[in-house]
Amino acid sequence: MRLALNKEWAVGARIGGGGFGVVFEAETAGEKAAVKLVPKKPGTEREMLFIDLDGVRNVVPVIDSGEHEDQWVLVMPRAEKSLRDHLQEHGRLPLNEAIAILSDIAEALADLQEREVVHRDLKPENILLLGGRWCLADFGIARYAEATTAQQTFKFTGTFAYMAPERWNNQRATSASDIYALGILAYELLEGSPPFAGPYEHDYRDQHLHGAVPPLATVPPLLAALITECLFRAPQGRPVAGNVLARLGQISAAPLSAGLAALAQANQGVVARQAEADRRASWQATKADRRIPLVEAATTSFSFIADALLTALTAAAPSAEVREEGLGGWTIRINDAQLTLSGPKENNEIWRTTSTPAFFDVIASATLSLKVPANHHRYGGRSHSLWYADAQTEDQYQWFETAFMRIGMRSVTGTMNPYALHPGQESRAAVSPTSSMVQVAWPFTPLVLGDLDEFIGRWATWLAQAANSQLANPSHMPERNPQGSWRS
Repeated sequence: MRLALNKEWAVGARIGGGGFGVVFEAETAGEKAAVKLVPKKPGTEREMLFIDLDGVRNVVPVIDSGEHEDQWVLVMPRAEKSLRDHLQEHGRLPLNEAIAILSDIAEALADLQEREVVHRDLKPENILLLGGRWCLADFGIARYAEATTAQQTFKFTGTFAYMAPERWNNQRATSASDIYALGILAYELLEGSPPFAGPYEHDYRDQHLHGAVPPLATVPPLLAALITECLFRAPQGRPVAGNVLARLGQISAAPLSAGLAALAQANQGVVARQAEADRRASWQATKADRRIPLVEAATTSFSFIADALLTALTAAAPSAEVREEGLGGWTIRINDAQLTLSGPKENNEIWRTTSTPAFFDVIASATLSLKVPANHHRYGGRSHSLWYADAQTEDQYQWFETAFMRIGMRSVTGTMNPYALHPGQESRAAVSPTSSMVQVAWPFTPLVLGDLDEFIGRWATWLAQAANSQLANPSHMPERNPQGSWRS
């Protein structure tokens, strides 16, 4: 068969296909390619199959297109193989190779997110090795399929193993849905199979909405934390593609130190407990209640932050007294200095109301408090708030560190300075543009898993000063300019 498009193509043997198209070998003037024939169906247009992807890294381009009888025609460069073929050849992949593949995909997703393009059907079959890079293909097929199949059946995907929870709840696909599929893919590359095995549609639905992801026991802790975040059931709790790409680069560059190896072992129990809590809570989740999965995401990511800080401190001061607190919190004591991290508490305060609106949402909060015996100035230490919120970008939730202070005649001189507040009336007044006796004393600082060095180092310094009776009331407040660190 010959196809006359912008170029004339000689079509050869069939090399693949699925529910929405068949792929054949093709050639013109010595140029080898692959041609995909997609049936025309009611309710679909040719434009559904095409998205302008100029400048997007690691995508398979459409080099020619047109029509043939009752089919749309897409011509693409001939790839060496698909990621599915590669996995069938090699099974579970070595860590460095898996990170390289995931980095190629994350590059593409980062560029796509900037263009507000969602792939919708990320899976090994749609990832092709082309020119030494793993590239995404079949951008328009999922949109085309949605238009030709009843939405509630999900028959259009054929990819139940990679489908995000929101898709099972008939919500639209977003960039966060692609990140969830990337998390499933990462798990598969490292373990040899996806975390959820079905086998039937109703099994997959139950597993994605309520099932526990088996822990990645042999994966470096930074990568395990990243994959866990990608698989949060709440889309707003998942990292964006650029963050995923940056953290993958850190993992590939850093060897596993003794401290991180110890943290990985400690995290095995944490991940198992959180997975079970996640499973129980998900049974109670409804389509209308998005806060339940956000609380799950807050709790899980908090455990990584708490463990990372405690592991670093106890490695530096192994003789310190450590006591576990509730909800994953802890207290570490050195001499007369006591540093306490409370467990996360869901925010049930009235934070957003019609009469007193807040500019951002807060899901959960915790307190990090460093106490010392009061000196002759009655100074007793400092405490900071940790809030799980979308404080800087709407609907993008993560943990933030901040703190508060009083001004004017009621300035605090004999207790904690600065001090922590839970989300409530006082803290809401502090972030509002109106005048208040309470103000923000420390900028809203994101706590990024895998990039906690500054946070850990700063609190280690304050703890060392406190242990040596050198912790002093800050000479000026605020210590760092907080203006512009939260959205308003």
